Amino acid sequence: MGNQLIRKYTYLYGAFCPETGEQFSMILPHATGECMDIFLKEFSNQFTGYRVIMGMDNAPWHNSCLGENIVPLFQPAYSPELNPAEHIWKYIRGNGGFKNHTFNSIEEVEDNLCMAVNTLLADKSKIKSITGFKWIVTAISNSMIAG
Repeated sequence: MGNQLIRKYTYLYGAFCPETGEQFSMILPHATGECMDIFLKEFSNQFTGYRVIMGMDNAPWHNSCLGENIVPLFQPAYSPELNPAEHIWKYIRGNGGFKNHTFNSIEEVEDNLCMAVNTLLADKSKIKSITGFKWIVTAISNSMIAG
């Protein structure tokens, strides 16, 4: 008797600072505007003292409610290589216990995802090295000089 393949999904929302290695992430059940609004509201509340430029691709759910302290910087279409978060996701898939692994439940997936994110959270230098593209670091440096 064979096993039936069942697919369930969960989504990791995240924001990463190439300058400091800080991150903010949430696991949410859907990739929708409603879930993006939850993420952005929580992010905005966490960083109320900051004015944040948040790089985003043009996914339909990214055109949601932004907090007053969040300025979106939308990437050109079909350019995931420009999005530092995509490189974080790739790193987690390759180094977070997901490669060639089957899980018995969505809860197992989420537990594993939490461990991978928490491990990465503890290594700010790793986040900086993954997300610190030269053009981003230059832009941050130039804004500090101008500001």
